[in-house]
Amino acid sequence: MTTDARAEPPARRTLPAMLLRQAEVFGARALLRIGAHAWTHRDAARVAAVRAGALAAAGVARGNRIAVMCGNRVEFLESFLGAGWLGASTVPVNTASMGPQIEYFLANSEAKLLVIEAAFVERLATADLGRTALREIWVVGDADAVGWSAPAGVRMVPYPEAGDALEAAPVQPGDPLAILYTSGTTGPAKGVICPHAQYFWWGVNSAEVLGVGADDVLCSTLPLFHINALNTFAQAALTGAEVVFEQRFSASGFWPAMRASRATVVYLLGAMVPILLAQPEGAGERDHRVRIGLGPGVPSTAGAAFRARTGVSLLEGYGSTETNFAIATAPDSPRGGVMGWLRPGFQARVADEDDVALPPGEAGELLLRADEPYAFASGYFNMPEKTVEAWRNLWFHTGDRVVRDADGAFRFVDRIKDAIRRRGENISSFEVEQVLLSHPGVAACAVYPVRSELAEDEVMAALVAREGVPVDPAELARFCEGRLPYFAVPRYIDVLADLPRTENGKVQKFKLRERGVGPLTWDGRPARS
Repeated sequence: MTTDARAEPPARRTLPAMLLRQAEVFGARALLRIGAHAWTHRDAARVAAVRAGALAAAGVARGNRIAVMCGNRVEFLESFLGAGWLGASTVPVNTASMGPQIEYFLANSEAKLLVIEAAFVERLATADLGRTALREIWVVGDADAVGWSAPAGVRMVPYPEAGDALEAAPVQPGDPLAILYTSGTTGPAKGVICPHAQYFWWGVNSAEVLGVGADDVLCSTLPLFHINALNTFAQAALTGAEVVFEQRFSASGFWPAMRASRATVVYLLGAMVPILLAQPEGAGERDHRVRIGLGPGVPSTAGAAFRARTGVSLLEGYGSTETNFAIATAPDSPRGGVMGWLRPGFQARVADEDDVALPPGEAGELLLRADEPYAFASGYFNMPEKTVEAWRNLWFHTGDRVVRDADGAFRFVDRIKDAIRRRGENISSFEVEQVLLSHPGVAACAVYPVRSELAEDEVMAALVAREGVPVDPAELARFCEGRLPYFAVPRYIDVLADLPRTENGKVQKFKLRERGVGPLTWDGRPARS
């Protein structure tokens, strides 16, 4: 990093302070390109102030929450910055969410206002907005093309251009900036309360790992509703760099996008690298300015092949929505195949089921905590029991099983939590199971991960049919498609006579995972390709 953001006093570790600082230090330097829009570092504070004015005019106040459901568009960032400037929180909604999930996010977060892209508005038809606190909807894009009408008590209008510029609210580092929903493992999705200082430290730590400076151009094809892309904006804001957000990831369009953006730093997830390597080799893979990339979860063999083909080294690391960039590799790391080493400002423990530290070489749950105040999330919104459970004994319990080697490197082993990760998305097996159980032909089911040829997981379901009711796996998958995000629809389905259970009736998912995909398993890929 070219500026010592780490030295900022605690009171200035907030989004408004970050925007005011970058306006003063970096001024007219380019900050953002997204679609047809471009901002300088000075523009960001102005945009936040006028969007805060529009939100305030709509009745949003400090401490309230707004939900945002749109793709990588400038309106997403305007709303996020404006809410943070006002002292409100943003609730990003995955654009693959369907009506029931949208209803849950709105109800649980108690959001008063929803910013939603026109293409997604009609999904609200299957959401009961009467169970939410929603009072206003801003439609991004062609509002006239929307064929759905808001219910009584909810005002729906086109996305306002701007409002009166407001002074920044006196927010504190521990005040909530965003609530990001992460998959529930034994229940509904949990809203992670991300304070201002956590966002600041995400930017500082990520920029340090990648060596981001004022001459860098950061390019992300990842969605803004995830912490990874939002964090990329913070990296640019803190260092004077420029960030370019593409609309989406495209295997064939990836390297042309990197050339067009003049990117020097890129951001990839585990499954994206094998997809890129499956493309035909071409000269364009080396015709670029990219010097380094962040690729958590990329298999070491794929990372080595990617470097050999493209000249780009990918750094590994570990972080989650609840934590921060606590573990990372570096360009000069002594070995690969590991998540990395603990970074300054964090503590880690590999522990047994009683939180007792284990010696090097033994597998246990990864526990983390931060030295700096509010560098981690402050809990789960409206879920005090889940908060206490996850942060018990003053450590955050990641739910991941790891090994710490004698040299301090951490190696990932597997998940302790019953969660599934597919194509960069965390999937709640509980939520998929609830949809399957709503089908009239399903008496019992279990959803679990199986390994994908692209790294990460595929979703598999084992089910027991109701007596006398035949179940067609293809029809069941179609049933799920209208009720789940596309990435959560099971690829593999087994219809069994019974599910393996413990003496007290709990499904033994580890036996199903060991059984895996068999010759009689239905595979939905050919059907949906």
